Amino acid sequence: QVQLVESGGGLVQPGGSLRLSCAASGSGSIFRISTMNWYRQAPGKQRELVATIGSGSSGTSINYADSVKGRFTISRDNAKNTVYLQMNSLKPEDTAVYFCNAQWIVFVRREAWGQGTQVTVSS
Repeated sequence: QVQLVESGGGLVQPGGSLRLSCAASGSGSIFRISTMNWYRQAPGKQRELVATIGSGSSGTSINYADSVKGRFTISRDNAKNTVYLQMNSLKPEDTAVYFCNAQWIVFVRREAWGQGTQVTVSS
């Protein structure tokens, strides 16, 4: 199994930057084969997929939600079992709880979620 812990959230002014981290523990081998995702959920809204990065075995395919393209960058360090989300040019509408998600297949599809970290963009 994999346990995920996010960090790096906080309060930032519009136009500012934050870098979120998601550290995986439990099984480094599972982390390396996992597709890693960042989701966010704003108050009263559904959880939405923000960014995805593929596992090393399938290359490093990366995708972003249209709302964050050009501003957010997802990356991973398999040696540290960590995935990052660099967020630049933050807007008030980026305010949400950000969740890290891992998805992998070992006979069946499995996934794990972190507890979330709050990002607030406000002046």
